[in-house]
Parts: sequence; structure tokens; C-alpha cells
Amino acid sequence: MFSNFFEIIILSAIQGITEFLPISSSAHLILVNKISNLQIGSLYLDTGMHLGSLLAIIFFFRNDLIKILDDKKLLYLIILGSFPTIILGAILYTSGFIYYFRSLDLIAWTTLIFAILLYISDKFKVNKKIQNDLNLKSILIIGFFQMLALVPGVSRSGIVITAARFLNFDRYDSTKISFFLSIPALSGASFLSLKDLYSETFELNLIILFSIIFSFIFSYLAIKYFLIFVKHFSLVIFVIYRIILSLGLFYLIYF
Repeated sequence: MFSNFFEIIILSAIQGITEFLPISSSAHLILVNKISNLQIGSLYLDTGMHLGSLLAIIFFFRNDLIKILDDKKLLYLIILGSFPTIILGAILYTSGFIYYFRSLDLIAWTTLIFAILLYISDKFKVNKKIQNDLNLKSILIIGFFQMLALVPGVSRSGIVITAARFLNFDRYDSTKISFFLSIPALSGASFLSLKDLYSETFELNLIILFSIIFSFIFSYLAIKYFLIFVKHFSLVIFVIYRIILSLGLFYLIYF
């Protein structure tokens, strides 16, 4: 199915890096699919990449997750904040309606619009922390915002950070909220892929294995260095990147 495992490395890098940065992994994968010959639609590759990203986030935050399991309030809040996206996502994927969102035109607009919202939110004052200020009201607001990420170009991490920043959480904790909420989201995406997946061939098993490994590596590095970045810098570089990307998409569409 894949004659060149270099393709797996490229696609795993795109998935692993863009999954956790506020620039939309789905938009980049769809864009690459439109302008290249890389085989992005493989169920086996999708499953491996999502599992790799999921394992990376769990491994990176293993100590935090142990504490969350002991802190029942925070655990319940993360679960509640994930429900809206998981339920709507399951409906859209099983019905096939999700594929109506995959046009470059829509991606260009969402990339631009949510770049502007990210910029505005990042200017908000900061005085809230996860441990003391994350409550039912704030997590439900963030959770409903996260549903928008089912549309390619919005960016799941981007919209969660945007919502949290509008609610006055600081940049670092907004990013951590985004990462914590990614665990149920990635688990749901992996489950939807796994339920239709069965393979006994050596080649397909290698595809899954390599995509998990490479996606894990790139995801782990993205998580580590993005957290370092947000401690010291604003998100304006990602805003600029999204605006440039959207303009490039508009050029591809209309010229």
C-alpha cells in the first residue's frame, strides 16, 4: 500500500507537529493531499498517527495525569469538557457529513478568521490558573468552543487556547488545558479508526507501527517545545503563519 516509508515520516511529522500547535492538523493534511501525491486517506496510517499522538501526550503528562486521577474534580471537568466534541464528532464521522467540510475554500476562511480570534484573545489579561479557577462553567464554554475544531482550519488546540484566553487563563495554562482535552479527542479519533481496522498483512502492520513511532516522536517534541515557547512568547507568530497560509490558500483557489 505504501511503497515508500518516507511518506509515512512526512505525514507523521505533519500530524505530530500540527496536532498540538494552533495551526490545524486536519487543514495541513488536507492541503498536502490536494497539492501532492501523498496517500493521506489510508485508514491504517490515520490510526497509527492518532495513536502516536495520543501516546505522546499521555507519556509527556504522565505525572500530571496521575495527579488528575487523584483530583476527581479536575478529572470530571476534563471529561465534561470533551463530551460535546466527542458526541458531535461521532455523529459527523459516522454519518459521513464531516467530509463536506473538507473544501479548500472553507479551510482558507476558517484559517484566517480563527487566526484573528487567536490574536485578540492573546491580548487578554491573565489572572486565572487551572488548579484554582477551572470550573464547570469555564470548561463547558471551552468544550463547546472545541466543537468548532471539527471544521478543518479551525485548529483544536487553537480554539481551546482562544477560548481559555478569553476566559482570562494565562497562556501556559490555556495550552495545558488544550493538551488535556486532546486526550479524549484523540482517543475518540483512534477508536473510530480502530473499529473498522483489521489487518493480518506484514506490510500494513508495518505501516501502523512506523506511523505510531514517528507520530509519537514528532508529537512529543511539539508538546515539549510549544510549552517552553508559550512561557516566554506571545502567539503572534502562529497568527502570522495562519494569515500567510490562508492567503496562500486563497491564491490557490482563485488564481
